[in-house]
Amino acid sequence: MDKLALTKKSILLLIAGVVVMIAGFILLSGGGVTDPKVFNYAMFDFRRLVAAPIVILAGIIVIVVAIMRRPSDKEEE
Repeated sequence: MDKLALTKKSILLLIAGVVVMIAGFILLSGGGVTDPKVFNYAMFDFRRLVAAPIVILAGIIVIVVAIMRRPSDKEEE
């Protein structure tokens, strides 16, 4: 019962994936206006429509890899 399902390296990868996802959500934020009658075209820039979703998806992929990866025998020692 000493063994965990995730190794130290997997836990570090999991934390890195969460950090990458948080960075993606930070990229996604902003673009609000104070006057509701004025349309803000900043909502539709490259950062919010393309870069942020790609960064969030990359974070999800890192998390999945961290969970699904099989530890090597050398890592367990």
